[in-house]
Amino acid sequence: MSPPVVAADHVRALNALRSLKRALDEAFRVPGTNITFGWDAIIGLVPWAGDVLTSLLSCAIIVQAHRMRIPRVVVVRMLINVALDFVIGVVPVVGDVADVFWKSNSKNFELLEHHAAEARPASRGDWIFVIGILGAVLAMAIVPLIVLYLIVQVIVGHAGLSPYPRW
Repeated sequence: MSPPVVAADHVRALNALRSLKRALDEAFRVPGTNITFGWDAIIGLVPWAGDVLTSLLSCAIIVQAHRMRIPRVVVVRMLINVALDFVIGVVPVVGDVADVFWKSNSKNFELLEHHAAEARPASRGDWIFVIGILGAVLAMAIVPLIVLYLIVQVIVGHAGLSPYPRW
């Protein structure tokens, strides 16, 4: 049985995206090490604008994944990779160092290549990753509200105020 074939137009797109991935994540090597970085880390040095620009460039891989009918959960995983890169990237210094090690374009291109040749269902790992991130985001939204509620209850209790108005 021969390996699955990727359509010619998809092959051209994958080659172009491979070049983009290399430019953004692997264009340069730190001498004497295996550490590579690309224009993503360099452009990211410009506060906010650099991170926005590199995130927009990263979306090219996601758009191609959509065109190739990659499973939606995998596309969501790609979006989360770019979102994490953006959110961490906007933190001064820490974000710039993280850009060298969190290579969202390489991760996303690997996912794209994995699913490009044939229609593969999303793996258990894809679902676990997406559900885990969504759970973390939900927790980050709910926990501060719970803490705020508890703080207000303590303040009201110590001040001797009734939480219920007397009409």
